[in-house]
Amino acid sequence: MKLKQLLKGLNGLEVKGSKEIEITGLSVDSRSTAPGHLFIAKKGTQFHGAQFMQQAINSGAAVVLNDLYDPFFSQTQIIHPQPALLEALLAARFYQFPSQELFVFGATGTKGKTTTTYVARHVLEALNIATGLIGGVQTIAAEQQFPSTLTTHDAIFNQKWLREMVFKKCRGAVLEVSSHGLAQNRVAEITFDAALFTNLSSDHLDYHKTIEEYASCKKRLFQGLDQSSKKNKRAFFNGDSAWTPWMREGLKTPSWTFGVEAPADIRAKNISFGLEGTRFTVDFQGQSALFETSLIGKYNVYNLLGPIALGLHLGASLQDLGAPVASFRPVPGRFERVGNSIFIDFAHTGDSLANVLCALRPLVLGRLFVVFGCGGNRDPNRRYFMAKAAEKYADGTVITTDNCRSEDPEAICRQILSGFERPGLVHVELDRRAAIFHAVQMLKKGDVLVIAGKGHEKSQIFAHQTVPFDDVSVAKEALQGKEVF
Repeated sequence: MKLKQLLKGLNGLEVKGSKEIEITGLSVDSRSTAPGHLFIAKKGTQFHGAQFMQQAINSGAAVVLNDLYDPFFSQTQIIHPQPALLEALLAARFYQFPSQELFVFGATGTKGKTTTTYVARHVLEALNIATGLIGGVQTIAAEQQFPSTLTTHDAIFNQKWLREMVFKKCRGAVLEVSSHGLAQNRVAEITFDAALFTNLSSDHLDYHKTIEEYASCKKRLFQGLDQSSKKNKRAFFNGDSAWTPWMREGLKTPSWTFGVEAPADIRAKNISFGLEGTRFTVDFQGQSALFETSLIGKYNVYNLLGPIALGLHLGASLQDLGAPVASFRPVPGRFERVGNSIFIDFAHTGDSLANVLCALRPLVLGRLFVVFGCGGNRDPNRRYFMAKAAEKYADGTVITTDNCRSEDPEAICRQILSGFERPGLVHVELDRRAAIFHAVQMLKKGDVLVIAGKGHEKSQIFAHQTVPFDDVSVAKEALQGKEVF
């Protein structure tokens, strides 16, 4: 695409150099810049992209977008006071607005986004709508699948892979939409057909500062849905969340609620839990149907109700949706089972850990153990609340490391330990592999162990190195030779 075509009609910018250049791609990271790229030098939380303009040019960038003109570069320069504001629009233009050619569903909320989007994709596929996925665990476009590094990727990544989905003959796409992604316009210029709110609790306050600011970012997804040009739109809200009335306030798009406790458009009742799965009945517009799932816990009922509502919106009946729900299997690292008695889960806040332990507590015949750590350079309040959840619902706790990043591992573990009223009953082992082995060795028949915090992740991040680490593989190794399992 010619630069002049990419910029046609845009105001508030100045171009120094030729507009006849052929643009082969866009990049915001000099390490991924290729010949012919337009490099966007935007300001990040730690660095300004202008610091890496030379590296980008060395990699072949033909054009740079910056907030100031640099006379020392001969490449064409686009000058705009806020380059980040142009990123999403330029990406959508370059990839020719692929979301207009897809049914696009987005899920936002503090917890449940990953499972909700995976179930939604499974339901859409069952309804013969070939669907891609962009989320925190994987990106999927037809046969292409690869691990993700962010919950919500940058705008260029999103537009590129939505276009790839169109190319691969997909008709739908589901996206996890984080508060960071909304605040940083990563999903701007994506036109959604449907959006879902899971829940909201205190999290990411190291970034958003207040829960009101955090909630306001989430609400942007639904405000964007109002502005979407799609015709058959609908929003879905967890009717049991205290934040739902505020989220729905002022919304012009038609909406449904789903839930368990309060009256809702799609409501689950007669819920029966077991270690092998869950059964429940769903009511919708005077009809009822029984659902069975291998997922465990009340919070997973919510994660299923949203996608059931999506299927109903698309014309399926409750009876049509029973088979897709029954055939869905847990997302990697989300209540993932190892052997008979170990569960790996991404739970990394007090609320999410409490949800997992509460789901298992009444089902465990013996003792319930938990291994967890807390990430560095994240809201330190998580450490206190995860400790409280573990002490309240587990019979035994092993504190260990998570992704410590630039923080001292021992200091993090001491802060977690300070949240326990009876720290003498807690075992601390900084080596995560040794911590898992220690916990597995404590297990007897009837006991259950939760290994929390990292879920699907395949590495552990420290200040000066990132090392391969997989909770699932280590748990399987630790189980070898345990006769009771």
